[in-house]
Amino acid sequence: MTKSVQHALVTGGAGFIGSHLVDALIGQGARVTVIDNLTTGKKENLQDAGSRVDFHEGDIRDRDLLQRLMTGVDVVFHQAAVVSVPLSVEQPLFSAAVNETGTLEVLEAARQAGCRRVVLASSSAVYGDDPELPKRENMPFCPLSPYAVQKMTGEYYAGLYNQLYGLETACLRYFNVFGPRQDPSSPYSGVISIFLDRATAGRAPVIYGDGEQTRDFVYVQDVVSANLRAATEKGAAGKAFNIGTGKTITINRLWQQVAELAGIDLVPDYRDARQGDILHSVAAIDAARQDLGFEPEVRFQGGLAQTYDWYQRQ
Repeated sequence: MTKSVQHALVTGGAGFIGSHLVDALIGQGARVTVIDNLTTGKKENLQDAGSRVDFHEGDIRDRDLLQRLMTGVDVVFHQAAVVSVPLSVEQPLFSAAVNETGTLEVLEAARQAGCRRVVLASSSAVYGDDPELPKRENMPFCPLSPYAVQKMTGEYYAGLYNQLYGLETACLRYFNVFGPRQDPSSPYSGVISIFLDRATAGRAPVIYGDGEQTRDFVYVQDVVSANLRAATEKGAAGKAFNIGTGKTITINRLWQQVAELAGIDLVPDYRDARQGDILHSVAAIDAARQDLGFEPEVRFQGGLAQTYDWYQRQ
C-alpha cells in the first residue's frame, strides 16, 4: 500500500459494511468520523469503536454538516445509500435523492475540503442480467432497476471528479456481501441474513423464483480489505473494481447449507420472482487482484458459520 489513511470520514458508518470498516480503520490507528442518519444503521454497530469514533447523526444531503465534517479528512469512504432494489422500484425519487444527489454532495464536499481520495460503494447491479459470465468491469452497463441506474450514475460522477478536479476516486462494485451485523429484520435485507434469521427461529424461508439463481457471496471482512486497499493503492484512482470471490452458489444450495448449520429440515416457500432481480451473477476479480492486491481470504462455509454464530448470540 502506498499511503496510510490518517483521517477517514465514513458515510453510513453505523451500517453493516460501514461499521466493520470503522473498526478496521481504528485498528490501523486512523482518526475516524462517521455520519449516519440511522435509517438502517444502528449505533450499537459502533459499540466496539466506542469513544474512538466521532459519530454524527445526520444526512449526507445536509450540505453544511457534510462540509464541516470533511475538515482535515484525507479519505472518504462513501457507504451511505438506499441499498434496496425493491424499494428503489417502489420509490425511485426517494432513492435517487439519496443515491444520486447524496453521492454528488459527498463528492463536492470532498473536493471543496481538499480530500485526497473518495472510495465509493457501487454494486454488481450495474451489469443487469447480461448473460455473459463472469462480470467484467469493461462490460456495458445494463441496469434493470432505479437502484442500478443510481449506482451507475454515482460511478459516472466519480469518474468526472477524478478527471475534472483531480479528486482521486475509486468505485467498488460489491457483489453479495454477507456477515455479522447485517440486519435481517428488513424485508430488503440480504438473503443470507434473512435465511439465518428464519433458521434460528425454525421457520421456512421465502425464495423468489425457482431458487436456481446464482450469487457470488463475499464476506464482509474481505470487502473491508478491498476498501482499505482502494484508499491507499496508487493504481486504484479513477477506476472501478468488482469485489466478489469469483465463485457462485445457488439460492437453493444456500438454504441447504443454512439448514444444515441449524440442524433443521424445512421446505422453502417458493413465490414469483421479483421485478428487477437478476438471475445469475459472478465477479471476475482480476482487476482488483492486479491493481489493489485484493484476494478474498474467507471461504464461504467459514464465513457462513461465523455469521450463523453471530445470529445465534443476538
